[in-house]
Amino acid sequence: MDSLLEELKRVLESAVEGLSSEQMSWHPAEKWCAAEVLEHLYLTYTGTIRGFEKVRDGGKPLAMRASIRQRSRTLVVVGFGYLPSGRKAPKPTVPRGLPPEKVRAEVGLKIAAMDEIIAECEARLGRGAKLLDHPILGPLTGAQWRKFHLVHGRHHAQQIRQLRAGLKE
Repeated sequence: MDSLLEELKRVLESAVEGLSSEQMSWHPAEKWCAAEVLEHLYLTYTGTIRGFEKVRDGGKPLAMRASIRQRSRTLVVVGFGYLPSGRKAPKPTVPRGLPPEKVRAEVGLKIAAMDEIIAECEARLGRGAKLLDHPILGPLTGAQWRKFHLVHGRHHAQQIRQLRAGLKE
């Protein structure tokens, strides 16, 4: 597995390690619980896998030309490794109540599957090719997709750690 996605897997496992189902479900008003944060990440991975399957099956990149705004956002997130807070999640990635045990058990498998399909598309179409559009950042290479997921995962792992700190032991 790519080292960025290995790190992502470790970061997420560490964030939820030792949390009970009850603890995974606790949250302050108007905020997601740890289970919902993990489900959101799980949904982003399944969405990325589906997108790259379309690239693979079509035999060509599904990336448009980047706007200036998209280039600047990509620089901030992928280049500087910073994910600004406060943005609403795209609708397909909003938690919908998947069983927390399923998400927790399968999130690592989804990361591995995502790595595999990205690598397959890179091997066919080139490592430097913009392969697939991100809904906010625009066209990204496989390496940029991996870095996005690491930055995004770190951002949400920090939220889970903050939730942990708020738990009443």
